[in-house]
Formats: sequence, structure tokens, C-alpha cells
Amino acid sequence: MPRQPTFYVSHGGGPSFWIDYPEPIGKDGFKGLERYLLGFESVLPAPPQAYLVISAHWETPQVTLSTSPAPGMLYDYYGFPDIAYTLQHPAPGAPDLAAGVRSLLADAGINSAEDDERGFDHGVFVPMMKIDTAAQTPTLMMSLQQDLDPGFHIRLGQALAPLRDEGVVIIGSGSSWHNLRQYFQAGSGQAEDFDNWLTETAIASPQERNTRLLDWVQAPAARQAHPREEHLLPLMVAAGAAGEDRGRRDFHDLIANKPFSGYAFG
Repeated sequence: MPRQPTFYVSHGGGPSFWIDYPEPIGKDGFKGLERYLLGFESVLPAPPQAYLVISAHWETPQVTLSTSPAPGMLYDYYGFPDIAYTLQHPAPGAPDLAAGVRSLLADAGINSAEDDERGFDHGVFVPMMKIDTAAQTPTLMMSLQQDLDPGFHIRLGQALAPLRDEGVVIIGSGSSWHNLRQYFQAGSGQAEDFDNWLTETAIASPQERNTRLLDWVQAPAARQAHPREEHLLPLMVAAGAAGEDRGRRDFHDLIANKPFSGYAFG
């Protein structure tokens, strides 16, 4: 079975692909991201056995895995048109995979927990409804640890790396730029500076990549791009799971006149 890449994807804003947004996003603002996600599986070396999605919208005291065999839907946003609350992604859960992941984490000295009630939040179902349109591939959700420590999340990814040889595709779901106060402002500010730094980091050698990610707050416009880093931390997990594989930028677009990027490793 070929080794699967790991990914860091931007999942847009709320129910991105199903509603029209005001300017400067506009009704077609997320079309480029939608096209990228729809073509996601076509570039994989083999059909995935399962997806492991680390969601920026789930934080817990210790890393937690969903164990429901049939996760429901968690509409963890508000103020959108009615259609946003009818979206469905009936993909099966992956409780057996969750048990294997917890074993890998224990071997790495990482404590974890289970949640058999949590449904797919929009950090999961928004991208996965486009990636796995048939909703047939088992999908396991993983939380961030709420201390949001970069080093811990890189180490978390390193513990998950063996899954890649078992056909599991690891996706960090967040956003390369996430400043809600500036989302609907027309200008890009220094967003390009951070995006350039992030791309240079992703494509660097693995040692340099991890060193830069550990100190990401020193990047140009770091706190302008991420006033709070929960949408960046899934990248740390994907990069950690990449091991010695270098990264590449496999998605880039301007949304609301601001650069958004995604990365693949391996």
C-alpha cells in the first residue's frame, strides 16, 4: 500500500460553498477552494482507507478522538441562511481506527480520550462534503489540545505518521489566514507577508520547517493573520506526520482579497 501524503487545508468560512456572501467575498469567493477540494482524491496515490481530520473547531484538555460509528452533524456556526443547517455528510465513523490511534499516542507518551457523541463539526463536514462526495470513506475526527502548544502538536503528528502506510489520509483542517475582524475588509493588509512566510516554511527542509513552526509568532504579521492560533495548529500536526517528507503548496487563492493557501507533504 503506497504511503499517503498529509495535508493542511483551509476550510473556508462557515458553510462556505452553499451560500452567497457579501463583498468582498461575493457569491463566487470560495469557488477556487471548492474546485481544489473536489479534485482532492484524484491526486492521492491510492484510494484512502480512512480519513483522520484534525479540526480547528474542536479543542479539549487532552487530545480526543470521535468514536461514534455514525457521527451526526454539529452546526457550530450561527447567523447563516436555513440551508446551512440542512447540510449532511453521512460518512461512517472509524471507532476501530480510533483505538489504533490511541495506541500510537500511548506509545509516544501522549494521553488521549474518546468522545462517542460528538458529530462532524464544520471543520470536518465542510471540506469532507467536497472531498468525499459519496460519503463512503470512514472518517475519524481528532481535537486539538487546548493549550495550543506548537511543539506538542508537531509531536502529535509525529506519533500519527505510521498511519500513512496503512492508507490513512491525515488532514489538518484550519485556515492559513484567520482574522475574523478583518474578514470583510477590502484590503489585504500584511496578509501576503504571512502567507509568503508560511509557504517558505512548508517547503523548507523538515528540520527547518519544524524550527520555524515552533516559533511561528515571530513570522511577519503573525498575529494579524492569527490573533488566536487554533486555525494554524492543524498545520503543525500535518507537518509532524510528514516526517522527512518536504511540503509543497497545492492550493492558493485570493478570498476577500486575502491569500489563502493549503499544503501537502509527501
